Amino acid sequence: MWFREAISRRGLLWGGAAAATGSVISAGTSFGQNAHDGHTAVARTGYSSAPADHGGAHGAMITVGEVDDIRNGFAPAALLTEWDTGTVSRTPDGRVLRTFEVDAIDKEIEIAPGIFFPAWTYNGRVPGPSLRATEGDRLRIVFRNLGSHPHSMHFHGIHAARMDGVPGAGLIGPGEEFVYEFDARPFGCHLYHCHALPLKRHIHKGMYGLFVIDPDPQRHPEFADVARSRLLGTQENAAWQEFAMVMNAFDTNFDSENEIYAVNTVAHAYMKKPIRIVRDRPVRIYLANIVEFDPVNSFHLHANFFDYFEQGTTLTPTLKTVDLITQVQAQRGILEFTYAEHEPGLYMFHPHQSEFTELGWVGMFDVVETVA
Repeated sequence: MWFREAISRRGLLWGGAAAATGSVISAGTSFGQNAHDGHTAVARTGYSSAPADHGGAHGAMITVGEVDDIRNGFAPAALLTEWDTGTVSRTPDGRVLRTFEVDAIDKEIEIAPGIFFPAWTYNGRVPGPSLRATEGDRLRIVFRNLGSHPHSMHFHGIHAARMDGVPGAGLIGPGEEFVYEFDARPFGCHLYHCHALPLKRHIHKGMYGLFVIDPDPQRHPEFADVARSRLLGTQENAAWQEFAMVMNAFDTNFDSENEIYAVNTVAHAYMKKPIRIVRDRPVRIYLANIVEFDPVNSFHLHANFFDYFEQGTTLTPTLKTVDLITQVQAQRGILEFTYAEHEPGLYMFHPHQSEFTELGWVGMFDVVETVA
């Protein structure tokens, strides 16, 4: 029994199989040896150009090598700030109609250097596109199933039963198309995912993404300034540094236990290439947990505290001045904080399940005075 457990859980991946594929755990100086390409990366992706001198944190449990972002078709840095706002037109009565196009695609992705996963994706990426709309918009999502299994899109929001993305209401077979249409409400940080059975398989394979609805300031006059700060495209929103983070994990040997943990899919991506933060601008994170096979995940911010908006459906914090929150699967929220009173440097963030941290879900914020 003990031997089967050791093989099926952690030892095989990180000790034998990972070494065979060239993805082993670093000790000592390997983190520094895998530095990114500096200013070019900053200009193109928003990654930090600072040396990753905190690589020894948590015992230097860092994968060696680099994931091929071009082969994957998505890059962890880009996932932080890529918002899909759809195509905007007007309904006959003058309302904003926001149309999105989403395809289900079978695709192998690289989740750690040399470790590949046979994913089911939305638009060829995991997580799927971060859909963003404004409260009150009419939404139209054209969903095409180009994959090999039945799939759907189930939105955490308010809509008619026939738009729910469950069997008989938007779940379609390979080669089919369905159009979901509903109003964008309530405002907040939401989620969408496939609701085909077996549910745990479709979610675990990669069929999920963020669904953010910005508040309409005109509907919330008592908090209009706060609402405008969340409304993409406003001057108030431009002052913020906003990031989309989806906590996920991967069962690479299909034994219903995860071997790789991450935020935005690629293990240790934000340790190797820290996320640049301008010190005097506030930070807002849209955070969701979609990990299968583990009952709870968490987010811990080092050397700082944040305000937390559960589900993002309020304009006042549900928790104030905390440095750790927990989320079960599909739970999500908004984190707001600042480094205005901090000295520049590298500041860690990770879950407070140490196992998750050491198996890939950990990153750094590189706090700088100004943009280089």
